[in-house]
Amino acid sequence: MKIHKDLAQLPTMLHPVVTIGTFDGVHLGHQKILYRIRQIAQESGGESVLLTFWPHPRMVLKPNDHQIKLLSTQAEKQDLIAQFGIDHLVSIPFTKSFAATSSEEFIQDILIKKLRTSKLVIGYDHRFGKGREGGFDYLQSNQHRFGFELEEIPRADIDQIGISSTKIRQALEAGDLETASNFLGRPYGLTGRVVKGNQLGRKIGFPTANLHVDEEHKLIPKDGAYVVSAKYRDKQYPAMLNIGNRPTLQGANKTVEAHLIGFEGDLYGEQLEIRFHRYLREEQKFDNLEQLTSQLRNDKQAVMHFFR
Repeated sequence: MKIHKDLAQLPTMLHPVVTIGTFDGVHLGHQKILYRIRQIAQESGGESVLLTFWPHPRMVLKPNDHQIKLLSTQAEKQDLIAQFGIDHLVSIPFTKSFAATSSEEFIQDILIKKLRTSKLVIGYDHRFGKGREGGFDYLQSNQHRFGFELEEIPRADIDQIGISSTKIRQALEAGDLETASNFLGRPYGLTGRVVKGNQLGRKIGFPTANLHVDEEHKLIPKDGAYVVSAKYRDKQYPAMLNIGNRPTLQGANKTVEAHLIGFEGDLYGEQLEIRFHRYLREEQKFDNLEQLTSQLRNDKQAVMHFFR
């Protein structure tokens, strides 16, 4: 997949079959659209194109809203989309000035002039342009002027799946990994850089990798203990992970800490890719370190049982 971040430098594409959207999380509803544009492109001898935006529009339009949570960072979204065989990912920098672009300007300048769209495929509820004024109805009524074919993913198809990024966020914030995984078509994941913690885990026999997630808007699931897998340098490890303030240790800040089973070595400064498989329990405050250590042993057994 080729990634383009400068509209002025786009190559000439062969019969571009285009779709538009933020595609946060690249869930099963998004995947249905990706499969469709790839199918059309293959049948017509054209190229599939996803036109997306970064930062997420809500981050620009509501910069003071710290409750905005994303299912995928820009890098994660690019990696996910590449797995579906899309030929081109065009990422437009989303700014306040771009947000003021009318739907007609967007169609004329980007879809027609820059992309030379051959066919546009969008979901039934997709809106675009200033104030979300544009949609399928506008495209359809003006199709004779635009000169490209048009296809709408029917409402029945989308509603049948019953998936939305909002529902996935709600599930993750409730610790409902089963619903989130079913809607995403895969376990939810995050990537973090290992930073130094208080190193208490080493003293009690459970060394942990303290993860820092660089994207501040990336959604961190509900506090508690989890069964996860951790990918480090192309190798997967079963792992137990805790999210929370570590009440037994009077922790003041939320941490994300993973204990990789079967790993020995120094991970400081390295990247780990985490995949969430099962929510084990709520975060607890123990009376002493002995009780905490005993619970961690039980958690480790649960992880090993899961992967067996």
